[in-house]
Amino acid sequence: MAVYLNPGHNQYQMTTQSEIYVDKTEMILYLNSLVHTEQRYVSVSRPRRFGKSITANMLCAYYGKGDSSFLFEKRKIAAHEGWDRYLNYFDVIRLVMTRFIKRNTSVQDALKIMQRNVIRDICNAYPNIDYLDQTDLIQTMEDVNAVTGQRFVIIIDEWDVLFRERKEDVEGQTMFLDFLRDWLKDQEYVALAYITGILPIKKYGKHSALNMFDEYSMISPMQMAPYTGFTEEEVKELCKKYHMLYEDISEWYDGYRASTFIPVEKRENYRIGKYYWEGISIFSPLSVVKAVSSGLIQNYWNKTETYEALAEYIRLNLDGLKDAVVLLMDGGKIKVDLSTYQNDMTTFHGRDDVLALLMHLGYLGYDGRTKEAFIPNREILDEFRASTKSGEWAGTFQAFQKSQELLNATWSCNEEKVAEILEYFHDNADNKTYHSEAALSYAVQMAYYAAQKYYTTVQELDCGKGYADIVCLPSPKYPDKPALLIELKYNKTVEAAAAQIKDRNYPQKLEHYKGNILLVSVNYEKDRKVTDMSYKRHSCRIERV
Repeated sequence: MAVYLNPGHNQYQMTTQSEIYVDKTEMILYLNSLVHTEQRYVSVSRPRRFGKSITANMLCAYYGKGDSSFLFEKRKIAAHEGWDRYLNYFDVIRLVMTRFIKRNTSVQDALKIMQRNVIRDICNAYPNIDYLDQTDLIQTMEDVNAVTGQRFVIIIDEWDVLFRERKEDVEGQTMFLDFLRDWLKDQEYVALAYITGILPIKKYGKHSALNMFDEYSMISPMQMAPYTGFTEEEVKELCKKYHMLYEDISEWYDGYRASTFIPVEKRENYRIGKYYWEGISIFSPLSVVKAVSSGLIQNYWNKTETYEALAEYIRLNLDGLKDAVVLLMDGGKIKVDLSTYQNDMTTFHGRDDVLALLMHLGYLGYDGRTKEAFIPNREILDEFRASTKSGEWAGTFQAFQKSQELLNATWSCNEEKVAEILEYFHDNADNKTYHSEAALSYAVQMAYYAAQKYYTTVQELDCGKGYADIVCLPSPKYPDKPALLIELKYNKTVEAAAAQIKDRNYPQKLEHYKGNILLVSVNYEKDRKVTDMSYKRHSCRIERV
């Protein structure tokens, strides 16, 4: 047993001897199916507290040379035929990159130190090989493989530390990715490469230097979904053993939606709508362990990472990010486009990229079916509350409260109140160019921001004999809410807006909601005098059909 080559099973044995141990050994069965295949490159990204290092220790114990059968023969994996196919079969190289990549060390020097340490262990294990170059890790491993046929399982923990701790070192990041590509890609000596970190593999535009890796992330863990965190069944067993209420544990630590894969035998039914795919529910492991071991259900998240990390990103306020955060904190969901996110902590093209990062950091859950982000549980909600206590958030919360007030006034058909609140939002809109219907539409959409919790909003929906300006369709979670059909007029009359709705038969498109549709007509009168006793440029009419 050496430091980096076949480090042994002691670390994993300590895990199995802990008071609380959750058996995830069946994950090895899936990895065994990838060994010696084109899919042998596995990248697993999860937040802190989600058991990445424990999993890496388990893989070292299973694959590495030595005798660790006693750790697995009574576990879940042993119930499967051929479970020990690769037990203690390979040489394992285990690296924790935080040991090498430090702030005061260049990436070039860090890679030299890492290679020197691993080469020393390999040469000690295979002293009789005529090595061509004992300063070159790739050459050294090729020499071992050529002479002995031995292959390696390479496990790299905290692989993304460079991208998290030295965010601006683009040259160093490129050097590191190129090294990993040259060391691992298409190499005969690699039986399995398993890298784990918080972030998925860094992209360069639409490409990646490590494109041979399959990604199993918080957003799309696929076959790794049951091993991403604790499952409902596992938590229920812990609650039963430690006399805890499952409902309380679930409220605080449940909520991450892990998107699974569709089994081959179910795919035809999936295509015709007879198989429903939605993923599985995942709990935060460390928080559950602390809660059931102590008996205290509370926020354990901030005991390992302060809220400033979250506050740093949501303060960016890209594309109305603050408004989105307030909606999320109110229990809403936000559609997120993941296509532009570059898998780092610095490249943000808009709010969707920040939301994507927060998913990988564990601050948001993601529903792969609806493409929506949400705050997963009470523990994380506490973190958002702590991060939004400063005075800079007061205006955002006030605006959201006003938007919710507008929604309530609309539902109760309070036309005067709706007109009053629309006036407030139009006066506070960033777009000060009032003199157009487009500006009015902008202000109204901003005013109805809180509606995103309950509705899917569609602009210019093809309805009847024309296009309705704004249509809000109730989400499946709130089927009792009325559909909203909002028609806007600029410097005309509210009667004209109402007439257009009926003349062009806009409600025809919403036949499904018949009996529960609100027709909201809004007019903005730019020429109304300030001296008018009833001064208000907005007017509103609401009808239920």
